[in-house]
Amino acid sequence: MIEFPLVLLAGVAAGVLNAMGGGGTFVALPALVAFGLPPVTANAVSRVALVPGAVASAWVYRRELAPVGPTSTRALTAVSMVGGGVGAGLLLVLPASSFEDAVPWLLAFATVTLAFGRHLSRALSSALGRSVDLSSRAVLIGQFFLAVYGGYFGGAVGIMMLALWGIGLGLDAAAGNPMRVTQLAAVYLSATVLFLIASDALSAPLLLTVMLVGAVAGGFAGAHLTRRLPAWLLRGILLATAVITTVLYFVRG
Repeated sequence: MIEFPLVLLAGVAAGVLNAMGGGGTFVALPALVAFGLPPVTANAVSRVALVPGAVASAWVYRRELAPVGPTSTRALTAVSMVGGGVGAGLLLVLPASSFEDAVPWLLAFATVTLAFGRHLSRALSSALGRSVDLSSRAVLIGQFFLAVYGGYFGGAVGIMMLALWGIGLGLDAAAGNPMRVTQLAAVYLSATVLFLIASDALSAPLLLTVMLVGAVAGGFAGAHLTRRLPAWLLRGILLATAVITTVLYFVRG
């Protein structure tokens, strides 16, 4: 019975991390694998379990959403849901190992752009004599591919979103966090529907339920805590999460 309190704590930690800076997958997935689930099954179970927590966090942020550059919230969310479903479908039919090889380098790129994206955006604008803001179409194309990645694997996809928005639009990481949380919920939600229908995510119902409860509590509490943090501290947490996640991936790799 010791596994259930530990899985509950892992769910709480994952929910808090996703609300504050992303990376909840890196807590939930190893915990489920440690208790005997095959990696692909654990990936599906963790994705399903983290959805309600992500939705709870998005609900807390619902009054603070703002369009990402020229792109409306509705369009961005629709693209996230479609991409998340496509990525989940790829996970069910393709081996995960080939894609995981590229993940550490994707995370490294995302971390660098998250740290210096706004400065790079201003430098490029100064050098070109004009703004480098991405068009709505470019933002949606980038969001689609990130959502596919999110549905397929999901690790630190929220960090990658902030990196894209930072370098392409000069959007501050703290200001973009409410939209990041909402888009993460959209990606996970569409992926979850497919996992529930076509995968064996329900093969461990007790573990799934316990982690889900923890993730909801963590997601709700984490979002409320994050709203009270000053912008500079939230930026620091986001960047620290990105750096730690990237290092762990390279070490694990």
